[in-house]
Amino acid sequence: MASEGGRAAILAALLANLGVAVTKLVAFLLTGFSSMLAEAVHSLADTGNQVLLLVGSRRASRDATLEHPFGFGQQRYVYSFIVAIMLFVLGGVFALFESYEKVRESLHENDYDPFESRWWWVPLAVLLVAMVLEGFSLRTAVRESNAIRRGRSWVRFIRTTKSPELPVVLLEDFGALIGLAFALTGVGLTLVTGNPVWDGLGSGAIGVLLVGLAAVLAVEMSSLLVGESASLPVRQGILRALESPEVVDRVINSRTMHLGPDELLVAAKLAVGETDSAAEVVAAINEAERAARESVPQLRLVIYLEPDLDTAPGSPSVDGPGHPSVDVSESDVEDASRG
Repeated sequence: MASEGGRAAILAALLANLGVAVTKLVAFLLTGFSSMLAEAVHSLADTGNQVLLLVGSRRASRDATLEHPFGFGQQRYVYSFIVAIMLFVLGGVFALFESYEKVRESLHENDYDPFESRWWWVPLAVLLVAMVLEGFSLRTAVRESNAIRRGRSWVRFIRTTKSPELPVVLLEDFGALIGLAFALTGVGLTLVTGNPVWDGLGSGAIGVLLVGLAAVLAVEMSSLLVGESASLPVRQGILRALESPEVVDRVINSRTMHLGPDELLVAAKLAVGETDSAAEVVAAINEAERAARESVPQLRLVIYLEPDLDTAPGSPSVDGPGHPSVDVSESDVEDASRG
């Protein structure tokens, strides 16, 4: 399941988006502003996205089965990837199409009067109220993210966190506020100039923004779906724990992969001495497993350890092909691995 903080952020965003979507849709029906329709669809898409995140979190909590022996933790990544697709199609592409239609119609419309309807002020009021609601939702997401961000910049947090819900909600809420600013600018310029092209351009700016956010989410979620290793501090702690038994000379090789935000697969080959008895080796492996689990109590570890003779004594412990030894700094590793 998603953490309590992640669930709180999702619920706050869901309630805000549902209320805002309804008011934007009413404003569009009263005034016909294209930016309001684009924003209404954007909020409806975001509402559906929050529902998907909650469904993914619940499905990920199912127990492992014979067909899925490692459980369903990666369902959270799957549903977050679907969210990126929905944001692209329902939000971005629709807003771009609506922008094209509005601009095309505006070029052939010579007698447009933005004040013809007595409800001309409704979009401005709705957009300002929506900004307040989205601001509260974003504040909740920021507060919950700060609890686990641990000093990382926001860009690094979004790129490196293994929990998908908070980055998704953060980007959605941030995009919603920027989109509202675009819509407010488009509607405001239309009212000031009497030219509906500005309304269409506001819708187009919203579309470009949503397509960009969807692309960022798709890249990050696809990386998690393919299978990311544990962060460097976690790998360092596990390697030290595996080497802690006296019988284990060093870790010859190891691999880690997240099976979900809270579950980690660990496979390692441990170097033992030629004269160690089978009983000593078994005891050392059991001790190494226990130490590894204690080194990262916040994660559930699925551990597979293999004893082997040390054919290259004195060489450093390694963490897979292309991975550095435990002496390399975290920033160097993340910058290199993320490109």
